[in-house]
Amino acid sequence: MAVVGFTGSILVFFEELQEILNAEQIVISAPPESQRNILPLDEIIAAAETAKPKGSKFYSIYYPRTPEFAYKVQYRVRAPEQDNNGSGYYIFVNPYTAKVTGVQFWYFADGERYWGIPFVSFIMQLHYCLLLGDTGEMAVGILAALSLISVLSGLILWWPLTGKFKQALTFKRHASAVRFNFDLHKTIGFYTTLVLLPMLFSGVYFNLPDRVNLVFNLFSPITRDNPWSGLGTANFTTTRHPGQKPVSYAALEGAVQNRYPSGRLWHLYAPKDDNGVYIIQKRDADDLSRFIGYRDFVIDQYSGAILATYQYGTGNNGDVFLDWQWPLHSGQAFGWTGRILVFLGGLTCPVLFVTGVIRWLQKRKAKCLHNTSRQNRILQ
Repeated sequence: MAVVGFTGSILVFFEELQEILNAEQIVISAPPESQRNILPLDEIIAAAETAKPKGSKFYSIYYPRTPEFAYKVQYRVRAPEQDNNGSGYYIFVNPYTAKVTGVQFWYFADGERYWGIPFVSFIMQLHYCLLLGDTGEMAVGILAALSLISVLSGLILWWPLTGKFKQALTFKRHASAVRFNFDLHKTIGFYTTLVLLPMLFSGVYFNLPDRVNLVFNLFSPITRDNPWSGLGTANFTTTRHPGQKPVSYAALEGAVQNRYPSGRLWHLYAPKDDNGVYIIQKRDADDLSRFIGYRDFVIDQYSGAILATYQYGTGNNGDVFLDWQWPLHSGQAFGWTGRILVFLGGLTCPVLFVTGVIRWLQKRKAKCLHNTSRQNRILQ
């Protein structure tokens, strides 16, 4: 959990880190505002197609966060017999010229190996599965669940039965190393509990979604299938008529913007096959929520019709509660304040668990010394 927490703190800024570490590929020179003309998405993806790795297929695209950034077009290479998502690549495309600015290998399929992948990708995989694939993903989910119990039991042990709350909330001045470690453990634990609890629970949810949904369905049935994108696509298919071609990406964007103009285009998922559907996601829809302003659209790839819309923060209590998990886990719900709190909460994990182990060793040593002293007295 110390590793998971520390890497989670780094990933609070994963977008910024990726842009800094790969600035030569992602950061572009934007024209003056009056001359900016973002080219149609069809031209962007057509440019990416010219540089895609052999055997890869268009998977998704991230829209630029600011005018100075390129599109991030994701491709995946997957053999027909593979069940996993395949090895991933990013192709970066200038939105104003439709020129490819770089190709970046992102990760290997099915955790085949982790050395040689970009720093941010390595940290991300270390965070959610400890570089152990599906086994590690389950292990981290279980660790997060156990850590929830640890934090709650720590809060109970912290509670000052004598009523000396000031002493329980502060460091003792000029204290010994043993006392300083104790004070550091209890005060850090108390002050970060409200950040740690939602962080750890959402970690359980993301790594063990089926188990969490199973419990939630007992109280408030979950109305969607996919815990990652808000609205699952399992129940949506399209039928291709002879000679029919998919609609343009411009038509897809137009359908979404006409239905809900608020917010910004964020992410587009391509259909998995000829009968699949598009998913377009929007962020920062203030008319929906200033905390979780996300909307997902499921779109027919041949007619361009919107088959379903999911608005985060709507639905029954179970849906709303789970919609909050990603914004809380990442800190996105409360802007920079939330991100800084999650960053500090992640750093708390190594502090708590390291000081906890030190405290355990100190008490173990003290117990051994006490037993030795007692035995000596008996012998005397």
